[in-house]
Amino acid sequence: MQAMTCSPSLARLAAATTRTSKTSLSLLLSYQTTALTRLSLSHCSQLNKNKQDRQQQQYRNFTHTALLNMSAKLQPAARVAGRRQDVWSIINEAAAASPVQPIVNMGQGFFGYNPPKFILDAAKQALDRVECNQYSPTRGRPRLKQALSDAYSPFWGRKLDPETEITVTTGANEGMLSAFMAFIEEGDEVIVFEPFFDQYISNIEMPGGKIVYVPMHPPKDGAVRTLSAGEWTIDFDVLEKAITPRTKMLVLNTPHNPVGKVFSKEELQKIADLCVKNQIIILSDEVYDRLFYVPFTRMATLSPEVEKITITVGSAGKNFYATGWRVGWLIGPPNLIQYVAAAHTRICYSSVSPLQEACAIGFEQADANNFWDVCVKDMQSKMSRFNAVWDELGLPYSEPEGGYFVMVNLAKVQIPEGYYFPEHVRERARDFKLAWFLIQELGVAAIPPSEFYTDENAQIVEDYLRFAVCKEDAVLEDAKERLRGLKKFIRQD
Repeated sequence: MQAMTCSPSLARLAAATTRTSKTSLSLLLSYQTTALTRLSLSHCSQLNKNKQDRQQQQYRNFTHTALLNMSAKLQPAARVAGRRQDVWSIINEAAAASPVQPIVNMGQGFFGYNPPKFILDAAKQALDRVECNQYSPTRGRPRLKQALSDAYSPFWGRKLDPETEITVTTGANEGMLSAFMAFIEEGDEVIVFEPFFDQYISNIEMPGGKIVYVPMHPPKDGAVRTLSAGEWTIDFDVLEKAITPRTKMLVLNTPHNPVGKVFSKEELQKIADLCVKNQIIILSDEVYDRLFYVPFTRMATLSPEVEKITITVGSAGKNFYATGWRVGWLIGPPNLIQYVAAAHTRICYSSVSPLQEACAIGFEQADANNFWDVCVKDMQSKMSRFNAVWDELGLPYSEPEGGYFVMVNLAKVQIPEGYYFPEHVRERARDFKLAWFLIQELGVAAIPPSEFYTDENAQIVEDYLRFAVCKEDAVLEDAKERLRGLKKFIRQD
């Protein structure tokens, strides 16, 4: 049988391909198929076995290297890669695995009911208008900006300019991202209080910011008796030491999620004094600004000096029970707002037109419908209704001063020895185990707040769970009935 002449050797094929820097993956796979076919036993039996082995190894080495180099181009950026499984996916996993169905979701802070009729009607009517179905100006629809100016000017004690001091954003979260993108550069430091809203972290890291954490602490006897959420405190010496020449911004949340604390005027003044002294921009997240049950001070209203360095964040989703509408805004001095608006323009250009129009009408008609007073009264009623079960069980909680979350201390709850947890739950703080346990045994979902602390400080809240009460009364009653099942797991001192 005539000896078969094989095409260029695999080694030469590899060398030739290496010289072609833009070789596509499809071409590489084509080469691989051709080469391996030609080297099959039926066609290459006359080649020297040692030579064949050597050529195959050379080709395998080349293929492995080439594929690694190509796959590296498909790797995600560090800013979104390498994150461990987040709390939301863990809770969803637990819910799917629970034998108790359906799950009563008391964890996530979305409303279990619709916005009021006058706002829904405004949204429906806006959809019939041509201009409300097209792009809005990047800074927001004029009617909404004017409505925001009219609504907030009385708190500022002067007329807010809707053209230069207000910008509408696609939800409060995008507004905060715009603020960070506008002012934070690689290596700039941002002070964040723990517990924090988890979106703060990625939003700060996206432009290269370095986060400096300052923890809040629950009252020392919070495990044995119910106290006001106002008893959660910041160590102001720790805060002052956290400030460096690179500190560019400080993020504040009041009323606070998840604690329910409304920072007192005295606390705000201490924070503001440090920021004025060091010329630090204050990003004041006040999305729960219509849900406060004790006196509430807006950071920017402390003094003209504080106002000059403060950007205030607001949310129609929180105000009008419409978290899916994604309409937010920022209020601040023109020299700050102009750059935030520029960043917003590059992130999403403009925000949803018909829902901006509906929110404008919401503000215009809120007082006439006594909406703000009813909103507070209804939420306080839900708080009292739900928290009654903790009083009944003898489990202490932080009495909220604002917002719609309650932090409950479950230190007395004993999880049975040897109870099964997935590995990614076992390695987290005790509150993750408590959350998993409640879902599996009672079918009630709550959020472990250590997700909102760094690992170093997770133990501060390892006995707490966060519950959202912005649900229908029937859902609250269902949750209470299920939570009574905790009684057999509560340690009696």
